[in-house]
Amino acid sequence: MKVIGLDLAGVESRPTGFCLLDNLMAEPSLVYADADILLKTTQANPRVVAIDAPLSLPKGRKSIEDRTDVHLRECDIELAKHGIKFFPITLGPMRKLTERGMKLKAKLELKGFSTIEVYPGGAQDVLRIPRRQHGIHSLRKGLESLGINGLTDGLSDHELDAVTCAYVGKLFLDGGACVYGTQEQAIIMPYG
Repeated sequence: MKVIGLDLAGVESRPTGFCLLDNLMAEPSLVYADADILLKTTQANPRVVAIDAPLSLPKGRKSIEDRTDVHLRECDIELAKHGIKFFPITLGPMRKLTERGMKLKAKLELKGFSTIEVYPGGAQDVLRIPRRQHGIHSLRKGLESLGINGLTDGLSDHELDAVTCAYVGKLFLDGGACVYGTQEQAIIMPYG
């Protein structure tokens, strides 16, 4: 069972973590352009693409640039209820990430791929493994403790977060993850 995990950057000039997870064998790498993401995803032909980026807008917003007092989606509210820290999608740099995430989701779904929104930092909290802020080595060891193979020294934080995304995608397919929010505004999280 192949799953792609993406730790998406807000712009194509910054590295995006990409991980092909085949069962529990990870192949992490870095990519930049949407065209490269689409090519590598098409070559892998995964069952799901798990993306660390907002893939929807709060209810009532027509665009990320709308000036309203609505800043949170249902899934964001549920993250907060579970004590998981996150950045609202209307916050500065999150705006570009949201726009890119929504456009990439549309391109992937046009090619027939199923996409889900994930949040690796929150998933790492639920899985009780260190976030990247506690050291890349600790995060890698935490992922390995989940049974993930193929991880080496020298992987970037983006690659390791992409591995986390892919793992959550695998859990989702295996029935080991839940939906925070609604069908239209969902973040997939591991059961805790």
